[in-house]
Amino acid sequence: MPELVITKENRGEHHGRYVARFDGVEAEGEITFTKRGPDIIGADHTGVPDPMAGQGVAKALLDFMLTDARDNGFRIIPICPYVRKQYARHPEWADLFTTAPGEAPKPL
Repeated sequence: MPELVITKENRGEHHGRYVARFDGVEAEGEITFTKRGPDIIGADHTGVPDPMAGQGVAKALLDFMLTDARDNGFRIIPICPYVRKQYARHPEWADLFTTAPGEAPKPL
């Protein structure tokens, strides 16, 4: 199995994404985000295309984002249903999120 490489790409001042790629595979998995404040991002959408499905890509992307949040001192608004669902299963991540586990994000 080719190595999964995850990077963070900023797109302008307020948007970006975490991107997962396998060597030799054209498709990319991603979690898109929007900077909502100096220390807050909204995890907007998680997408994993069919050629990458079933290989743990979404979980690897989420783990990368959580590590980035810990390392860089920001918190996450769990807007994306996948991120919200995983957070509900892992209340120990509460210090990284702006809501309680299982709680819907507050309107922006």
